[in-house]
Order: sequence, then C-alpha cells, then structure tokens
Amino acid sequence: MISYFLNKLFYALLTLFGVITVIFLLFNVLPGDPAKMMLGQNQSAEQVEAVRKKYGFDKPKITQYFYYLNDLSPVSFHNTDSESYTYLRKGKYSASKLVTIGQTDIALKFPYLRESFTKQGKKVSEVIGETLPNTFVLAVSAILIAITLGIIFGIISAIYKNTWLDKCIQIVSTVGMSVPSFFSAILFAWVFGFLLHEFTNLEMTGSLYELDDYGESMHIKWKNLILPAIVLGIRPLAVVIQLMRNSLLEVMNQDYIRTARAKGLSEFQIIKSHAIKNAMNPVVTAISGWFASMLAGAVFVEYIFGWNGLGKEIVNALNMLDLPVIMGAVLIIAIIFIIINIFVDIIYTWLDPKVNLI
Repeated sequence: MISYFLNKLFYALLTLFGVITVIFLLFNVLPGDPAKMMLGQNQSAEQVEAVRKKYGFDKPKITQYFYYLNDLSPVSFHNTDSESYTYLRKGKYSASKLVTIGQTDIALKFPYLRESFTKQGKKVSEVIGETLPNTFVLAVSAILIAITLGIIFGIISAIYKNTWLDKCIQIVSTVGMSVPSFFSAILFAWVFGFLLHEFTNLEMTGSLYELDDYGESMHIKWKNLILPAIVLGIRPLAVVIQLMRNSLLEVMNQDYIRTARAKGLSEFQIIKSHAIKNAMNPVVTAISGWFASMLAGAVFVEYIFGWNGLGKEIVNALNMLDLPVIMGAVLIIAIIFIIINIFVDIIYTWLDPKVNLI
C-alpha cells in the first residue's frame, strides 16, 4: 500500500511538473508586455521598467521559468538582495524563513500563484479561492444528477432491452451527448428562465450568492443552481446511461449470474446484490473523468447563466489577458484531475476485489 502511494505520488509530481512547464511556455510566448498589461493604458516608461524589474519580466525566459517554479514550490530560495525579484520581499505575503545561506534565504510557504494583472495587485490564490467553491457546488450538483438519473435509466434500459422504453432512453441519451453545453444553456435559460418564468420562478441568470435588494448583505439563492446544474449534468448523464446499460447487459450474461438464477433468486435480487456493483467500474471511470472536466467545462455554462465561478473568471481573464489568473486556474484544475485519478484507483479496489494496489 505504501509503495503504491509513493509510486502514485511520484508520477503525480512528474505530471504536475509537465503541466507547469506547458502552462509557462504556452502563456509566455503570447505577444504583449506583461508589465503594460498590469499598469493599463496610463503608464510611463519608468513605471513599466519598475514593474518589469519587480516581477522579473526583464530577465531571460529561462530565468523567468525558474522564478515561476520557485514561486510554486513550498520550499523556495530567495536572494536577499532587495533589488532582485523575490517573493519574500513583498511584506504582505507570509513565508517562514528556514535558514540563510550566504545571500540566499530558504523559506517555507504556500505556493504563490502571483498577482492578477487587472485586480489591483490581488493575489491569484484569492481570486481562485473566491470562485472555485461556487464551481465545486455546481459540479457536485451536476454529477449527482448525472449519477442518480444515469444509473436508474441505465438499469431500466438494460432490463427492458430492445423495447420502446429502451429505444426512447437511447434516443434521449444520444441527443444529450450530441448537443453542445453552450447551446443547452442558452435553450434552458430562454425556455425555463424567460418563457416559463411565471411557472418555474427561475431566472435566466444568477449566482449562488447574491446581494439583497438593499445591497447590504449576501444571501444564498439555491434556485439559481437548478438550471446550470441540469445543463452541466446533461452530457455526463447521457454517458452514464449508455455505460450503465452496456455494462449491466454484459454482467447479466456472466456465469455467476446464471448460477444465481438457478438458485431461484429473483431478477431484482440478482441485479441489486450481484450485477450493479460489478457493472459500476466503467461508470466510475466516466464519472471521475467528467467530474474533473466539469471544473474546466463549466466555462460556457457559468458565463451564460452568470454563475460567479472559476469558469466565468477564466473567460473574464481571457478577455482581459489576465495571464496569472488563467495560469493559476489551469494549474488548479490539473491538480484536481490528478487527485481524482488517485481516488478512482482506490475506489476500484472496493468495487472489484481482483484489483490490487501494488
């Protein structure tokens, strides 16, 4: 068990290092001067030069790359020269200095995702911390809808194979996989938030937290979660239905199922006690992948419904060329992907005892 986790941790760190490298290379070959992006239109040459020096933009790309790795590393190295780019020099950021060797401070800190270009020096970690919980609530709600309805309809479709009910479910699931999320979002917002607003009492746009009528306090509006969660859950729902149906049909043809029938067990008992658990492996794989991708794929859904999550923040950052926010958001999503994949491997051992952690 310990060797398994150490092996997984090694490959996770290796993957993360590759993601960080790709992110840096991708966003540092874009045209434009980061210093000018931070200062906006009204800047002098002296101000631009000062910002370049402060954040290391005046250094070669390879040096900037090592600065970026140093900022993300929990254990980092910093030059004591006050004129050099260094995380520790910014007094408003906390770090525990471990030791000083010559002119280099070795410090322990939380990974530093740098500052937003457009939010007046606001840390990227704060921007993500304010928006990621909303996206997480939306993604969890959507995946719960997909899991619950997908497994139920998948079982029904398998039990009534080749009947009109099975064919109707298959048509609906195929349409669900085919329709893009942004089109579904526009359609649902227009139909249920505008045309049927009198009956549904749902809004076309709205986030989880909204100001009251007096603009004094924030309060939760759960009804704003309904439409974006349904729209975001449509495609994984369709996938779960198909996988559950096909997997259950395959399991129902196994020898141990025929043995259970010969012993006199009812179809309900066979499906409940034997078939469902063994049919869940491909479904778990799909759910894990979809849950992680929802954090990235919620971009259009959040933007159309005005949901103040990480996806909407990414769109705004792209429009404003706020590179640190984009890079930080992509990095956080990559970390979530890695963590979920590790948990999925552990879940496999519960679903299938033949799978061992070695």
